[in-house]
Amino acid sequence: MKYVDEYRDGALARDIAGRIREEVLPQKQYHFMEFCGGHTHAIFRYGIPDLLPDNLKMIHGPGCPVCVLPISRLDAAIELAVSHDVILCSYGDMLRVPGSRKRSLLKVKAEGADVRMVYSCMDALRIAAENPQREVVFFAIGFETTTPPTALVIRQARAQGLKNFSVYCNHLLTPAAISNILESPEVRDLGILPLDGFVGPAHVSTVIGSQPYHYFAEEYQKPVVIAGFEPLDMLQAILMLVRQVNQGRAEVENEFSRAVTFQGNLRARAVVADTFELRRSFEWRGLGEVPYSALRIKQEFAEFDAEKRFTVEYRSARENKACECGAILRGVKSPRDCSLFADPCTPENPLGSCMVSSEGACAAYYSYGRYRERTFATDRSHGATVKESAI
Repeated sequence: MKYVDEYRDGALARDIAGRIREEVLPQKQYHFMEFCGGHTHAIFRYGIPDLLPDNLKMIHGPGCPVCVLPISRLDAAIELAVSHDVILCSYGDMLRVPGSRKRSLLKVKAEGADVRMVYSCMDALRIAAENPQREVVFFAIGFETTTPPTALVIRQARAQGLKNFSVYCNHLLTPAAISNILESPEVRDLGILPLDGFVGPAHVSTVIGSQPYHYFAEEYQKPVVIAGFEPLDMLQAILMLVRQVNQGRAEVENEFSRAVTFQGNLRARAVVADTFELRRSFEWRGLGEVPYSALRIKQEFAEFDAEKRFTVEYRSARENKACECGAILRGVKSPRDCSLFADPCTPENPLGSCMVSSEGACAAYYSYGRYRERTFATDRSHGATVKESAI
């Protein structure tokens, strides 16, 4: 297939991997974080760790929207479905994430709550139009990629005059999360999470462009290379990062130029800016409270804001003590470091969000690499786990 096979050419992959091995300095350690969960899966699916030299480590970041949603927000969605008798619509992965007391949207659905899996927010709007006697809430999650469709569906609901449709907004912002990681004690003070550069997200960057990443390159002196999801994209991005590090450069480079521009999608950004506004703070699983890292619906569209239409109590909820999702999302531990990984926590019986989502790091490890000793042999040597007592 054109535009796919070209990016999976084995001979080219071996050639780029050879150049990476030639240009990596043997006396230096390289630590690159891929922020996006899609990149994590591409790395494991195509066996990229086997092509990299031992002194080059990939660290998994918090770029999975299902994984980073805190339990308190999930509990609130469950309360909406159970206590307010609404039709609650969301994406499939979100239904399986365990909340507090081991409840999930799928379990309350089995107990009688009206929870429905949708493939897009337009499905939720259609359900609202078909059920005018019921309140329908769309449980919206995701980074900048899924935010424009939510903005459009809110506007369409107003255009259609729907009075029974609202959105429980949990949309997140990527640049704020990268800032939080770079400002974290693990990176700045304790030095237990070495980061030499970032593989910039693909889908997110098609919307926001490459412009927001220049701040990280200039302020934190961290190179960023935006990459696509194919194996040659990933290998080329890693090679570009290695060259920047070797040459002492910290710049933003765009490997995914076939889809990402400097300014991004201006129409999508405009509709988001007209519909949403920044929250002063938002809790992320693993990162804690992150200032100005999420969006809420503007007052102009308050009638479609589920947080204003319904009274929902937010209770602090404790994570499973043995689950390492928080540390994995911060990049300070790998899935193999979790005592629950693979037994008893599996995709069929997920105990943490990183195993539930198809973009989660634990799911990637489990699906593509749990029997590959070499992949896991390097997990504890990426530097983040050397000083575990300080975590």
